[in-house]
Amino acid sequence: MEKLKIIIPERMTGERIDAAIARMLPEYSRSKITTWIKAGDVLINRRKFKPKDRAKGDEIVEVTLKQNENIRWIAEDIPLEVVFEDDDIIIINKPVGLVTHPGAGNWKGTLANGLLAYDSELFKLDRAGIVHRLDKNTSGLMVVARSEKAQKNLVEQLQTHTVSREYSAIVYGHMISGGSVDKPIGRDSRDRIKQAVTESGKHALTHYRVIDRFAHHTHVKAILETGRTHQIRVHLSHIGYSLIGDPMYGGKIRFPKKADEALKDALKDFKRQALHAKKLTIVHPISGETMSWKAPLPDDMLALLDVLSEFDAE
Repeated sequence: MEKLKIIIPERMTGERIDAAIARMLPEYSRSKITTWIKAGDVLINRRKFKPKDRAKGDEIVEVTLKQNENIRWIAEDIPLEVVFEDDDIIIINKPVGLVTHPGAGNWKGTLANGLLAYDSELFKLDRAGIVHRLDKNTSGLMVVARSEKAQKNLVEQLQTHTVSREYSAIVYGHMISGGSVDKPIGRDSRDRIKQAVTESGKHALTHYRVIDRFAHHTHVKAILETGRTHQIRVHLSHIGYSLIGDPMYGGKIRFPKKADEALKDALKDFKRQALHAKKLTIVHPISGETMSWKAPLPDDMLALLDVLSEFDAE
C-alpha cells in the first residue's frame, strides 16, 4: 500500500475536487479517482469529502493507493499468441474458448491469468492491463496496456471511438447489401443473461458490409462504433441475420432445403458463434502513431466457408 500527498494550488480554486486531483495525477483516470474518493481512500486535511465539492486552494490531499483487484488472481503458464508488443502495449490474438478475465465460475485459465505469467508487472494494473474484452467463444485481436498511462489513454480511445475494431462474421441468410444498425442495447428484460435491442438501453452502432454471399448464408464484415456487450450478435440477429453457431441469439440450427450431409454436419459441428476480431487499429498511447494489425480467420471459420462454397458450387 502506497500513499501520495499533494497540495491543490490556488489556481484550481473553484474547480470540482475530483477534476482538480485528476489534473494533478494524469496517470490515473478521473473515474478511478472518483471511486477512490467515494471509498474514503482520498482525504483532504485528513477528512472525507464528496467528488463534487469545490477546491478552495492549498488543501492537503492524501491518496492511498491500494493493491489492484487482480492481486488475488494467479499467474498461469497459458500459451498466448502475441502479435506485437513494446514497452507500453501487447497485442494478443485470442483463441476460441479462452475467457478474458477471472469471474464467477472462471477463476483460472483465463487470458488475464496468462498475461500475469507473461509479464508480472501487469499485477500493478487494474484487470492486468486489459481494457476491452472478447466473449469466450469469439476469437481475435485485443490490446493490453502495460502502464497506467497507456491504460488510461486506451480507455479514453475506446470511449471516444478512436479505436477501430473490424470483425468477420458468418450469418444465416442471403444478405443483399451492407448497412448500419443504430439501435440501443441493454439487458433483456425476459432473460438477464442476454442483451437485447431496447429503448432503455445504451446507444449502439454497428456497420456491416458483405464480404461473400452464398446461397443461404453470408460472410460479413462488421465494424463497431460502440462496444456494447454482445453488440454484433444482438444487432445482426435483430435485422434477421443471426450468427451461425450462436444459440443464444440465433435459436436452433437452420438447414437449407436440399442441404447435403456435408453442410448439415458443418452447421451441427460449429459449436461457437462464427465471429472473429480480424483487424484492430489504435493510436499508440505513448507515441501517438496510428497502428493497425490483422489476424487471419481461424481454421474452423475457414473450413465452414469452404463447405458453404462447395454447397453453392453443386
